[in-house]
Amino acid sequence: MQIVVDLNRCQGYAQCVFLAPRVFELHGEEALLYAPAPPDGEAERVRRAAAACPVQAIVVGEQAGPGGGRAGAATGAEAGADVR
Repeated sequence: MQIVVDLNRCQGYAQCVFLAPRVFELHGEEALLYAPAPPDGEAERVRRAAAACPVQAIVVGEQAGPGGGRAGAATGAEAGADVR
């Protein structure tokens, strides 16, 4: 699993920090720090954090699988892409 946070969109509501504290952290009052490749066992918490984000700033994807393709289901802009 890999995540990307649009830090321009993020407003510091910190819902992600409460739901996945091993992945997301507020530095100061508004600066969000996060682990782009979360630790094993955090996938469900990260998905819940992404769903809870009031401004939908968190995008969750799967890591590249064997052969360079994506493992698991495509999300967002990847849907319908021709991956070979």
